[in-house]
Amino acid sequence: MNIVKKPSVKWFPLIIIIAVSAILWLFISPPEGITIQGWRTSIVFVATIACIVAEIMPIGAIGLLAITVFAILRPSGATNATESIKISLSELNSSLIWLIVIAFMIARGFIKTGLSKRIAYYLVKILGKNTLGLAYGLSVTDIALAPAIPSTTARAGGVIYPIAEALSINFNSNPKDESRNRIGTFLMLTISHVNDITSAMFLTAFTGNLLAAKLVTTNLNITLGWAQWFIAAIVPCLVSFIVIPLVIYFLTNPELKKTPEAPRMAVDELKKMGGITTKEIIMGITVILLLVLWICGGNFGIEGTTTAFIGLTILLLTGVLSWDDVKGEKSAWDTLIWFAALLMMAGQINKLGVTKWLGDTIGKLVQSNLGESSWILVLVILCVAYVYLHYFFASGNAHIAALFPVFLSVAISLGVPTFIAIFALVICTNYFGSITQFANARNPLLFAEGFVPVKTWWKVGFICSVVNLLIVFTVGILWWKILGLN
Repeated sequence: MNIVKKPSVKWFPLIIIIAVSAILWLFISPPEGITIQGWRTSIVFVATIACIVAEIMPIGAIGLLAITVFAILRPSGATNATESIKISLSELNSSLIWLIVIAFMIARGFIKTGLSKRIAYYLVKILGKNTLGLAYGLSVTDIALAPAIPSTTARAGGVIYPIAEALSINFNSNPKDESRNRIGTFLMLTISHVNDITSAMFLTAFTGNLLAAKLVTTNLNITLGWAQWFIAAIVPCLVSFIVIPLVIYFLTNPELKKTPEAPRMAVDELKKMGGITTKEIIMGITVILLLVLWICGGNFGIEGTTTAFIGLTILLLTGVLSWDDVKGEKSAWDTLIWFAALLMMAGQINKLGVTKWLGDTIGKLVQSNLGESSWILVLVILCVAYVYLHYFFASGNAHIAALFPVFLSVAISLGVPTFIAIFALVICTNYFGSITQFANARNPLLFAEGFVPVKTWWKVGFICSVVNLLIVFTVGILWWKILGLN
């Protein structure tokens, strides 16, 4: 049997990206209002985004390539090699990046101890007597895991999906034929969409949130705290959390309405797991401590990243995690490299005035068509455009890095209150995650088995995105006004 190996580098799209970038660099003058340094930095940045979208290499390798190219070409105007490499590596000491890296490692403890699976089975045991209750049980599991697991793939794909798949097959819902409609299609779509909602609830629930938060700091000099994010997001996100499974239930109309066997299956699985272990207890206490310190740590002089280091240290000292676990957490080290590359270039683009220029240009175009329209209409138009542009992206982080600061700049320049603009866009950043089967890294896993036909995924994805946006524009704006953010 011949095994076809995936090429380590997709040379054809890479050569095209290099050729287009070279033409822009050598033969095209920057638009009026942008310096040559800003123009060339933008070329390298856009080329990096294109490489991520085209998946020319693993994303960590793309980040390393981008740092190397930036250091050699000195697009931002570094005068010598030492200054150039310092700029290129400047974001590797970012506390926010290290918060993400450590959070990935803490998430490994959830999965290694089995605590995440135990929580899921307990909730299925309590809520799983009917199909809708089963879906909410899996959804509440996601909420319980989200604050400490920034990987949507780890939560939805690594913990919840295997349980949902086992339940579907147990109820004779086969992904390869029409029996998928019994329950499988509904559960898979619910997992995906709820994962977007729980990601929006917490700053630490999605790497894209932390990227957006860093871009807010870079562009507006505003630091978003964990508790501040949670308070702003909780009300509109809870409404979506309640409503979206109902919408999916209506759209997919699962044939199986009652699932009395699900609680029995959960009890059997819990028996196989045995009694709760000491390491699970330590893991649970550590996560509670993390949440308390993320909310109240500022009162004790403990910063969010320091809190994450405290949590990881506890897990290492107690043996919940080993140093080999830390070294082997590939996603964390991957993220360290590509995140540092994107943030470094985004910061340079902002420093060189490109983001402001682009925001002002788009803002004038929007304003010329809207006249003196209210800021609410401006926000609606920008958020809708921001979300549905994701049909052209296969990476949430690439989308955020390229468009978030621009749309935020436009919104504020057209009169949208600063914090309402920030929180509307950061929540919408999560809500484009399920519009296609490739819109988020977890989606191919949920889609691959065949529980959800392409047409169904796109239809449900679009309708749910509309519902989520309506909730943001009504419940969200009302809540933010109550909080005094306008």
